[in-house]
Amino acid sequence: MAFQGASVLSLDAKGRLSIPSRHRDALMAQCAGNLVMTTHPHGCVAVFPLPVWEPMRDKILAIPTLNNRSAADMRRLLVGNALDEEMDGNGRVLVAPALREYAKLDKQVRLMGLGTHFELWSEDVWQQQQAEAAARFQSGELPPGFEDIAL
Repeated sequence: MAFQGASVLSLDAKGRLSIPSRHRDALMAQCAGNLVMTTHPHGCVAVFPLPVWEPMRDKILAIPTLNNRSAADMRRLLVGNALDEEMDGNGRVLVAPALREYAKLDKQVRLMGLGTHFELWSEDVWQQQQAEAAARFQSGELPPGFEDIAL
C-alpha cells in the first residue's frame, strides 16, 4: 500500500500520536505496527515502517564518512536519531521528546503520507513550508524530474 494524504492530528499529553484508521491496518500488515522515527533534514520527523527503514539505514551506513563530513553529519542526523516505536492496541505511537523538540511539535501536528513512509510536521512549520513552496512554484522554479509532469 502506498501511503498518501494529509491528516491534521493532535498529540496527547504523553506525546502519543493516533495513527489515522485508514493507515493502521496497512501498517499492521506491513510491519506489525513496528515503526522507526527519525529526524528529517527539512525539520520534520520521518516515520518509516520497519521493513522500509532497514534497507535505507543499511545504505546510509555503507556510505564512507571518514573523509566526508557531510556524509557523517547526514548519518548522525538520520541513523543517530532513529528510534524504534511500536503502535499500541489503540493505534497510537509515542513520539519521543527529543524528536518532538527537534521538529517543534506541539499539540497540533500534520501527518503526511508520502508513498512508503510519512512525515510528521508541526502545523505552524508545515504552513510556513507550504507558503515557501508555493512561492517557489509560482516563480516557475520546478525541481529536477518534475518538468514533464502535467496537472
